Amino acid sequence: MSAERHTGLPLNRQFARALHQHQAFSPADLEKAAYCLLDFLACAYATRHFTWVKQAKEVAWQNSGADSGARLLGTPRFVSAQDAAFANAVAGHSLVRDDMHLGSVSHLGVVVIPAALAMASMTPCSGTTLLHAVVCGYEAGGRLGALLMDVETARKVRPTGLIGAYAAAATCARLAGLDETQTANALGFASNYITGLNEWASWGSEDMYFHPGIAARNGMTAMQLARAGATAAAGALDGAAGLFAALDKDIPASPALPFADTAEIERVFFKQVPACNYAQTAAQVARQRHETLHKALKGASDAIAAIEVRVPYAAAHYPGCDYAGPFSSILQARMSIHFNVASALLHGDFHDSHYQAYADEAVAALAKRVKVRVDDKLTAAYPTCQGASISVQLKSGEKIEAILPDVLAASQDDVTSRFLEAAAEAIGPDQAETLKTIVLSLADQDTPEALLNSL
Repeated sequence: MSAERHTGLPLNRQFARALHQHQAFSPADLEKAAYCLLDFLACAYATRHFTWVKQAKEVAWQNSGADSGARLLGTPRFVSAQDAAFANAVAGHSLVRDDMHLGSVSHLGVVVIPAALAMASMTPCSGTTLLHAVVCGYEAGGRLGALLMDVETARKVRPTGLIGAYAAAATCARLAGLDETQTANALGFASNYITGLNEWASWGSEDMYFHPGIAARNGMTAMQLARAGATAAAGALDGAAGLFAALDKDIPASPALPFADTAEIERVFFKQVPACNYAQTAAQVARQRHETLHKALKGASDAIAAIEVRVPYAAAHYPGCDYAGPFSSILQARMSIHFNVASALLHGDFHDSHYQAYADEAVAALAKRVKVRVDDKLTAAYPTCQGASISVQLKSGEKIEAILPDVLAASQDDVTSRFLEAAAEAIGPDQAETLKTIVLSLADQDTPEALLNSL
């Protein structure tokens, strides 16, 4: 059903109006946005040595041809704002530990925050305005993604790539001070810029890492076109050939518009595990049984006969998650529920070194004994809750079981400590501590200059 029957306005214009008019940003919203920024920076600094991150930064440097604009995180180089948004988004996504919004099945921070930082480098704004723009980006992407996303769509089209440019465009429009009509045009253009298929999961290739980079850059371009006076189709979302029609989606009679209730950024959680969202809870419940299993096995993991992991339907059917190996790339390991469970059972922690050692024979052998099953009760509870259970059958006849009704989020203290660890290696411990203080006090700063100078 077209949203025009509800208010007389195309859905895209309704989104633009809600985003443009919103001013009631709560202290909780701004605090969450600051921690999202800290979490993004932690991931981006931690991945500066990854091959594909270096490749993205090199492409950005070659494209810009001049040392000016916005910083490439973890380097002394400056490139154009668009190229910085691209490369920094790739860096933020490459640990696969970036923040998660379940309703849209998307990683919103890795498109919103690189775009916001790049925009802030060329647009006068206050720290509060920067945080407002971040909240708006999460809101636009979260609301649209929740309307569009289901299991079957997510199996083929990468959710973050589907709505990433829309989220980035909303962020940039807010920072650029676009009016309602210009914002609608920016969002309309961004609706065209879908990027990211899910075929990479079958090959263990690196396509996924670049999806948010392209989306962040496309969102900036959409804003710039609108600011220059270009007009996008009013029915970009709900028209006869709009985004919903292209994806064969129905539009609710009264779709939830931005800021209709709790801000979407408040629904975002920080990951504990540097792995796919759908492997998070299974890995966590496995870690809970590491000590018990270790005592029972006395180091002999070959005494395990079988492992059954029960998850929601969405988790079992997301590309790459129900995969027992062999593992020929780190991304296959990060995506696989089998690998995550085996690694957590053996090691009892989620250190990234275990994923870097994706060819580890002990983990691979145990992963082959994992069977992933769909659980009806967990499916019914999803996405409000994302639970998982595990049953480890030993050859001795003993069975070790555990369940978590929902994913466990990393705390703000966890986010802070991870940031300080990663940033200390990238920019030095003193500057890391200074940057942490700046980020967490951003709402009190007249400009983002201190932030940008400290990255």
